[in-house]
Amino acid sequence: MKLVVALIQPYKLDDVKRALFDAKVTKMTVSPAQGCGQQAGYTEEYRGTITEINLLKKIRLDIAVNDEFVQPTVDAIIKGARTGKIGDGKIWVTSLEQCIRIRTGETGSDAIG
Repeated sequence: MKLVVALIQPYKLDDVKRALFDAKVTKMTVSPAQGCGQQAGYTEEYRGTITEINLLKKIRLDIAVNDEFVQPTVDAIIKGARTGKIGDGKIWVTSLEQCIRIRTGETGSDAIG
């Protein structure tokens, strides 16, 4: 079992979801996030005051998958999120030690589905 975490551009969420659904990955958690990486932000002037915006809006996807779905999940996220420009995002794949479905008490890969 693995946990795939991805940070993507907000406007690419629909494309990523479509690519994930095509890859038969339908269970995910989507959260708003802020962060900065290589983009490093930008400056903006509002009512005569210059403000440095260095935490940019992103979308965080958390997807728990069984081992055979790791690569299809990663490929689908890349397919949906890639623009070729700085700021496309990042993907982390980490081991998932335990998963429990609260409703049924199922554990492990059965709980992921």
